[in-house]
Amino acid sequence: MADSKSKLAADAMSLEDIAAGITRCRGCALWERAPQAVGGEGSPRSRVMLVGAQPGDQEDHARRPFVGPAGRVLDEALEKAGVDRSKVYGTNAVKHFSWEPRGKRRMHKTPSQQEIAACLDWLAAEIRLIGPALIVALGATAVRALLGPGVRVLVNRGKALPSEWGARVLVTVHPSSILRVPPQDREQAFDALVRDLAAIRRLT
Repeated sequence: MADSKSKLAADAMSLEDIAAGITRCRGCALWERAPQAVGGEGSPRSRVMLVGAQPGDQEDHARRPFVGPAGRVLDEALEKAGVDRSKVYGTNAVKHFSWEPRGKRRMHKTPSQQEIAACLDWLAAEIRLIGPALIVALGATAVRALLGPGVRVLVNRGKALPSEWGARVLVTVHPSSILRVPPQDREQAFDALVRDLAAIRRLT
């Protein structure tokens, strides 16, 4: 199964091929509880790729990345940073929603290393097809997928690190982290994210 998935990803000739492939992917068990695989979205000619962690509840239902509360924070931060959201490609390191029940709600569960590894072929295919000049890693899961488990977000945030992907990787926090800080600290945390994202214009 893993070899078949790797071949499908390696043979993908378009973003549509990837979208079809992840729908059929059985590389890990996430598809059993979140059957709506969520691919990337944006222009195949984008010079900038945003990589988040995984779809959330709203992304799972919509089958689109970055449409939930964290996505709205990201849109606002990109606008304030002077980055045209329509000109970047957005995707996630993990293509299915990893969740655990809490009452009637489906709450985010951090993807495991196995789940990140299972999706890496699809992320690699997206990078290959788009050929971005800069990849923005939003949070720890994306950083782990792109740069390995030894790279820490808070130590490296705001830095553009070399990578094996043919593009530098700009490290920052996931926009969902802004929603988790105390209200009195939220503006400061948001402004820090904007400063990180403002580097996109300088680096591309």
